[in-house]
Amino acid sequence: MTADTSAPETGGEEFVVTRTFDAPRDLLWRVWTEAGHLQHWWGPKGFRVLNCTNDLRPGGVFHFGLRAPDGSVMWGKWVYREVRPPERLVFVSAFSDAAANTVRAPFSADWPLEVLSTLTLAEQAGRTTLTMRAVAISLTEAERRTFEAMFGSMQQGWAGTLDQLEAYLARV
Repeated sequence: MTADTSAPETGGEEFVVTRTFDAPRDLLWRVWTEAGHLQHWWGPKGFRVLNCTNDLRPGGVFHFGLRAPDGSVMWGKWVYREVRPPERLVFVSAFSDAAANTVRAPFSADWPLEVLSTLTLAEQAGRTTLTMRAVAISLTEAERRTFEAMFGSMQQGWAGTLDQLEAYLARV
C-alpha cells in the first residue's frame, strides 16, 4: 500500500531515534500497526492507553487516547501517507481531541500542529533496528525553535516508549 509521499513544506532540524530489538521485523511490524498490540505498550512511560483505533492504509488514521499518571487525558492521531509492510510507515502525527480533530499540544502553544514521521524497520540475523525520523511541517519560526528545543525531552520520551515496546515484545 503506497500513496503520494511528496512531503509538504518542512523546516528545521530532523529528530531521529533508533533502537535495535531482539525480535524479527514481522513481529515488530505487527505490534507497531495492530490496535490490539498498540493498546498494551504505546505512549510515554507511565501513561495508559484508554482507547485506540487503527485504519492502516494511506489516508487512514491511528487515533488514540492516553491517561497520564496525574489522571489527565491526552489524545493524538497519525494520518498515514505510506504503508509498506513490514519495512516502512510514513505518517503525519498531531495532537487531537476525542473526535480526532487536530488541536494544539497541551504543553505548548508553539508546538507544531503537524510532524511528518518516517518509521523504518530493518532486520539482520533475527534482530530488528527501528529508526524513527521526524520533521515539523508547515511551521512558524517559533514552532521550529520549540520543536528543536524539545529534542532532548523527545529522546527521553521515546526511550521510555521504546522500553515499554521492548518489555511487551518479551511477552508476546
